[in-house]
Amino acid sequence: MARILITGCSTGIGRATAVRCAQQGHEVVATARDPQTLVGLADEVPIAATLHLDVTDEESVRNSLTSAGEIDVVVNNAGYEVAGPVELASLEEVRRMFETNYFGVVRMVQAFAPRMRTRGHGVFVNVSSAAGRVAAPLNGFYAGTKHAVEALSDSMHYEMSRFGIRTIVIEPGAVATNFLGNIVHNGDHTPPYDELRRQWDASSAILRGGTEPPGPEVVADVIAVAIDDALAGGTGPRRIPVGDDAAMVIPTWHSLDDAAFESLMRTTLNLDW
Repeated sequence: MARILITGCSTGIGRATAVRCAQQGHEVVATARDPQTLVGLADEVPIAATLHLDVTDEESVRNSLTSAGEIDVVVNNAGYEVAGPVELASLEEVRRMFETNYFGVVRMVQAFAPRMRTRGHGVFVNVSSAAGRVAAPLNGFYAGTKHAVEALSDSMHYEMSRFGIRTIVIEPGAVATNFLGNIVHNGDHTPPYDELRRQWDASSAILRGGTEPPGPEVVADVIAVAIDDALAGGTGPRRIPVGDDAAMVIPTWHSLDDAAFESLMRTTLNLDW
């Protein structure tokens, strides 16, 4: 049994991961920027603690280090998307997103890694995205935050594995959560990019083979298995794509050169933009 702190547990992947890990007998510290969203979570499963945690606030992160107890695993899940064409996106919104999606991860690692290093064991699970490997139209800035998390995670692995600290990256594709409803859109539903938005939204169903996206429980299950493997000293993969779309797009992108991948994408997804 391990003590696991999870960021962004108000809904979606974070909440599902809190439930799944608690079901497996772990002590779960569920956190959210608005702790009111965690009311009722303890009625679903045994939760060790719920905490207010804003990963963009250094004092809030320090307070969580003090309040959470000795943490074995940190799941860096908090995040959201700013969508839109590069030329029109609000840089203020983009900076705010980076503060959550990237610097939020950095703050959590800098806060919790020293104790893990001293103890000689620990696990960081960084929730990235398929977009962290393959950027799509209209999500360049969000993909940028996740590319940054991927790079950070590589450096963490090389630096910290010597001290018994594992770093695991989770790369979900499309997931049915409130995430889509929280996307901040900048200029992608009005000319001149509204037609690209229409085409790209239509392509999502093609990527999933016409099926609905899976729920967050699919990602939570993968995270829970990866945590248990790491705690048991296993040698599971450092990067784990989740979902049929992620499992298809990422290897395809790796196997082709840029021109071949773009040609295949345009043909498969019926893009004429």
